[in-house]
Amino acid sequence: MNPRLEHATSPYLRAHAGNPVAWYPWGEEAFAEARRRDVPVVVSIGYSTCHWCHVMARESFDDPVTAAELDAGFVSIKVDREEHPEVDAAYMAAAAAFTRNLGWPLTVFTTPEGRPFYAGTYFPPQPRAGMPAFRQVLAAVREAWTERRDEIDATADAIADALAQARAGDRSTQAAVPTADELAVAATSLAAREDPRHGGFGDPASNAPKFPVATALRFLQTAVVRERAADAVAVADRALAAMAASELIDPVEGGFFRYATRPDWTVPHYERMLTDNAQLLDVAMDAAPPRHDVARGIARFLIDVLQQPGGGFGAAQDSESWIDGVRSEGGYYARDAEARAGLQPPAVDGKVVSGWNGLAIGALARAALRLGETSWLEAARWAADAVLEVNVGTDGRLSRASLDEIPSRARATLADHGQLAAGLAALATATGEVAYAVRARQLVDSCLGAEGEIVVPGGGDPVLTQQGIGAPDAASDGDEPSGPASLAEAAVRLWMLGAGDRYRESAERIVAAYAPAALAQPLAFGAMLRAAAALAAAPRQVVVVVPDQDHAPGGGPLEVAARGIRADVVTIVSEDQARRWEAAGFELFADKRPRAGAPAAYDCRDFACRLPVTDPADLAG
Repeated sequence: MNPRLEHATSPYLRAHAGNPVAWYPWGEEAFAEARRRDVPVVVSIGYSTCHWCHVMARESFDDPVTAAELDAGFVSIKVDREEHPEVDAAYMAAAAAFTRNLGWPLTVFTTPEGRPFYAGTYFPPQPRAGMPAFRQVLAAVREAWTERRDEIDATADAIADALAQARAGDRSTQAAVPTADELAVAATSLAAREDPRHGGFGDPASNAPKFPVATALRFLQTAVVRERAADAVAVADRALAAMAASELIDPVEGGFFRYATRPDWTVPHYERMLTDNAQLLDVAMDAAPPRHDVARGIARFLIDVLQQPGGGFGAAQDSESWIDGVRSEGGYYARDAEARAGLQPPAVDGKVVSGWNGLAIGALARAALRLGETSWLEAARWAADAVLEVNVGTDGRLSRASLDEIPSRARATLADHGQLAAGLAALATATGEVAYAVRARQLVDSCLGAEGEIVVPGGGDPVLTQQGIGAPDAASDGDEPSGPASLAEAAVRLWMLGAGDRYRESAERIVAAYAPAALAQPLAFGAMLRAAAALAAAPRQVVVVVPDQDHAPGGGPLEVAARGIRADVVTIVSEDQARRWEAAGFELFADKRPRAGAPAAYDCRDFACRLPVTDPADLAG
C-alpha cells in the first residue's frame, strides 16, 4: 500500500494507493524528484466516480508491467480534479493543444519544471480504434525525452506562453453591466439552441452527450427573462419536464444522473453529482408551475444518500457497483426499490467540497422556506456548521475540501468562497440567523481587494504559481457557477440583505468585466448572466417580523402567505432576530418590528418599503 496516498483526503487517491505504481500526490516533492532523476512527469487526473478512470486503473495502473515502465522512466502524480480544480483546469487547457476529445482520465506529460509537452485522455492497454496503447505512449515519450529533448522543450515553452497569453486577455475594461433588454436578447439567443424534439440544449441529430446545463436553465428563470422574454422561460420548463420524464432521473432514490449519452435523455452516465442536483433543485422550485415532486426527489437524494455522518454533503455517487461479484455500471440503478434493497449501493465520494456544499445549502434553504420543510432546513444548517467547523482553519482560511472531517491541504478556490458565501446568505435568510450572513460577508470581503478587484485568498495553487503555469481566467461555467460569477452573486445577495452599496458596486465591476463574453456566449455564462439579471431590476424584499413568543416553525397565515411570494428576498424573523440583523449592519432590517403585538410584513422594492401589513390578504403575491 502506497503510504503517500493511503491517508490522502481524497477517495480517488486512496483508491489508487494499492496500485503497483509509485504514485505521488500533487505537490512540489514529485517535481523535485523528477528534477533529481531528470525524467519527465506523468500527471494522471481523474475523480472517484469517473467510469473511464476506473477502467484505465484496472487495465493499466493495476498492471505490474505498465507500473514498472512508469516507475523506471517517469515520476507519476495522481490528482483528484475535484480536490485540485486549478491544476485540472491548467492541464486541461494545455491538453487542448493535443486533442479535441477532452475529458477524464486526463493524462499529461510535463517537464520536471511542470511545463506540459504532451497530453491525452484515456489510453487503452492495447491499440484500439486509432488510439495507441498506453505503454506505446510511454515508450514514445521516453524516446523523445532522451533523443529529441530540444523539441520537447520548445513544445513546452510554446504551451506555457499560450497559456500565459490566454490568462492575460479574458476581461474587458470598457464594458458596462448588461441592460435588461440585452439580457432578454441573450436569453432569446440561448433559447434558440433548444432541442425542439427532446428538450434541453443541443442538436437532436447529433450523437453528442446531453447535459442538463443547470447554470443556463437558472438564467432563463430569472425575473428579467420572465418579464421580457417569456418564450425563453418556457425552454427551461420544457427541459426540466423532459429530464424528469426520462431515464436521466432515478425514480427510486431521486436525483439526476450526470448526463445522457443520447439526445433523447436515454442511456445515462450514471454518476449522481452534488453540483448538478443542488442546482436542479432550484430549477425545479422555480419552474412554472413549480415541480415539487422533482424537488422532493432531489432533496431526498441529497439528504439520504450524499449527506455524510459529520453533516457535510459528499461530492458524488459512483456509477459502478458490485453485483454478483462483478463490477456493473448502472446495474444498481436499473433495479426497482425492492431489488435494490438486497444490493450494495454504489460508493459515495464523501469528500466535502466547500463550494459545492454552498450550492446545496442554498438550494435546500430556499426550497425549505417555500415548502415549509423544516427537516431540509436542518440538513442545510447541519452541512453549513460542518463546513464552517472542519473546512475553516484556525487562521480563518477556507480549505477546498475535507474527508472524514480531516481538511485537505488544497486551497479553496474563488468559486469555493463565492458559492459558500451565497449558500450561507440563503441559509441566513431562511433561518433568520444573521450569524450565517456575517460569515458570508467575511468570505466575500476576503475576495475583494482595496479597489474592489477580485483576489483569491492565499493566492492560487502554490506549485502552479511557482512553475508559472495556470489556466485561462475561468469565468465561464462548467457544471457549476464559475468563481467570478459566484462571487458576484454572493455580493448581490449581501447587498439585497442591506449589507451596503459597496457589495452591489463590486458585483457590477465583476459582471461588467465579463459582460461581452457572457452576452455573446450565453450557454457558457449562465451564472454570470444570472448575476447580471439580479442587477438589472430593482429587487423586491419581503421581511416578516414575528413577536418573539410567537416565532415557531410553520408560522401563522401571514408567514405562510409570505413563503409563497416570488421575490428576491423573503425572510421571516423574530423581533429579536431583526434587532440582531440591524446591529450586524444589515440595513434592510432597520426599524422592522411587529405591529400591535401581531406579525407584520414589510414589502420593499429597492429598499423602499410599503407600510407594514398584518393581514395576509394585503400581502400581494
